[in-house]
Amino acid sequence: MVRYLLQRFTYMLITLFIIATFSFFLMKLLPGSPLSAENKLSEEQQEIVLEKYGLNDPVPVQYLNYLGGLVQGDLGISFQFDSQPVTDILMKRIGPSAELGAYSLIVGTLLGILLGLVSAIFHNTWIDYLSVFIAVIGKSIPAFVFAGMLQYFIGVKWGVLPVAFWEGFEYTIMPTIALMIFPLATAARFTRTEMLEVLGSDYITTARAKGVNEVGVVFKHGLRNALIPLVTVVGPLAVSLMTGTLVIEQIFAIPGLGEQFVKAVMVLDYPIIMGTTLLFAFLFVVIILVIDLLYGLIDPRIRVTGGEK
Repeated sequence: MVRYLLQRFTYMLITLFIIATFSFFLMKLLPGSPLSAENKLSEEQQEIVLEKYGLNDPVPVQYLNYLGGLVQGDLGISFQFDSQPVTDILMKRIGPSAELGAYSLIVGTLLGILLGLVSAIFHNTWIDYLSVFIAVIGKSIPAFVFAGMLQYFIGVKWGVLPVAFWEGFEYTIMPTIALMIFPLATAARFTRTEMLEVLGSDYITTARAKGVNEVGVVFKHGLRNALIPLVTVVGPLAVSLMTGTLVIEQIFAIPGLGEQFVKAVMVLDYPIIMGTTLLFAFLFVVIILVIDLLYGLIDPRIRVTGGEK
């Protein structure tokens, strides 16, 4: 297990190095300058600012300085917020994004599993058809469309919940609903498909023949095996929630990473763009590692060490 973890950490570092390199040179290829919006600065003042942030240095020198900062945990200084480290800005913003993403992933996945389970149990009934219809709608319509509909009907017409901002629990409900639709639909579809296959297996028939009641058949023998393929898609679901928050946070005026990332792109704040990209990449590789480890917990027959004890 230790050797496996060391191997995975090495792959994670290589992946992050490649992403950091690509994001750095992609920023250099972007048209425009971080100072293009600063019309009030004279040429001399712009030279001073460029010198301050090292933007007058040759690109290879900037690249080496950037990598040297990453090794020390320094993501650079923001152009948009004068003299503020990117790390501090991201740490201030990660709270709302993490809270929103966690709510959406947990609630959406659990409701999706329940929906898929009920759909499989009542196969070919109106409950099954309704579940499939909800899953199709959730997979087909983007989250920002749900967000607009929720704001219009629940926030504006009915006045039940606040339309925007992030000032308490009630402000988290509509963004969570808008974001959780996709994981709900995905989990429902996977759970239904896997449960139908598992419930038709020989060992399920044997369990019923031995007198195991239907609750035991479904939850003890069926659902546990049906969840293994679902774990595979939880990682991509989490990543889709990360990228989904970029738009949802902007719509609901949530002070999270997504809103900050969009603002950074608009003003070409390279350090924040690269820092946010690296943070998302780091979270992604960590989630993938956790999912691989979860396989062994859900099904002990699966050994993450490739068969070694």
